[in-house]
Amino acid sequence: MATCLVLGGNGFIGSYIVDNLASKGHVVKVFDNLKDDIKLYKEDKNIEGLSRNFLNRSDISSALKDVDYVFHFISTTTPASSENDPLIDINTNIAMSVVLFEECIKSNIKKVIFPSTGGAIYGRTTHPSKETDLTEPVSPYAIGKLTIENYLRYYKEKHGLDYLILRPSNPYGPRQPFHRNQGVIPIFLERIVSGNDIAVMGDGEMQRDYVYVEDVAKAITDIFDKTTKHNIYNIGSGKTTTLNELVKIMKNVTQKNFDIKHKPSPVTFLSKSCMDVGRYESEFGKIAHTELSVGISNTYEYINKSYSNQN
Repeated sequence: MATCLVLGGNGFIGSYIVDNLASKGHVVKVFDNLKDDIKLYKEDKNIEGLSRNFLNRSDISSALKDVDYVFHFISTTTPASSENDPLIDINTNIAMSVVLFEECIKSNIKKVIFPSTGGAIYGRTTHPSKETDLTEPVSPYAIGKLTIENYLRYYKEKHGLDYLILRPSNPYGPRQPFHRNQGVIPIFLERIVSGNDIAVMGDGEMQRDYVYVEDVAKAITDIFDKTTKHNIYNIGSGKTTTLNELVKIMKNVTQKNFDIKHKPSPVTFLSKSCMDVGRYESEFGKIAHTELSVGISNTYEYINKSYSNQN
């Protein structure tokens, strides 16, 4: 069994990574802001919570003691906040990721596992994106993720720091923050729960590859400590759903009527994004796939419960 440090381990995807690692018997250190005493991950004897600041180098350095694997699942920005101020992404996410990798080299970390971004990193495409496709991101958020990927490649070339990059498509599910303006599924469901209308970009025919968060976490934790043929793998469902189709599913799940408003799509929005997951599945087997209706139902229940607890 390994000792794993999960930066952002009390976040959306990171908390599921923590749960999966602990269930497999690994020792897990959770690096996050835990001052509010709200833990998304499940309590387990193998889990140690560390309330740390990612922008503090000494916090990073001390957390790496006696660690084998580092899961870099922390982010100080969202796609929207990066769009509003790209410099924040550069000065925090990118700069401190470089600091993290330098400290990992000092601590002889076996491997860094990094969740990049799926469709956004490939830019405007009309076909399912493969890992070998050209990366032409058109948003600051995706540019930042690709930059961190390239620094990982650099540190492996220069210092031998091993790494594994996963490019999830559009993860969604319970525990996803629904007030951060990130992720159309939690945003729409929160609006429905609170009795408000929803805003659909463009004509609603924008296509995305939605993948349930537990399927993402399983796909990652199943392979993190294996010797892999490649350093980069796509993770997704392999199929697309339009916003209009998504709205229909939500109407069936929630059994609620709600108004729909159409807004112009931002110029950096992609009309289609889909992952080709052939590389992962040919090497490790099929990626688990939770049906969209089931995943949306679970997410709706989570948001409903969150609202009930607040009132």
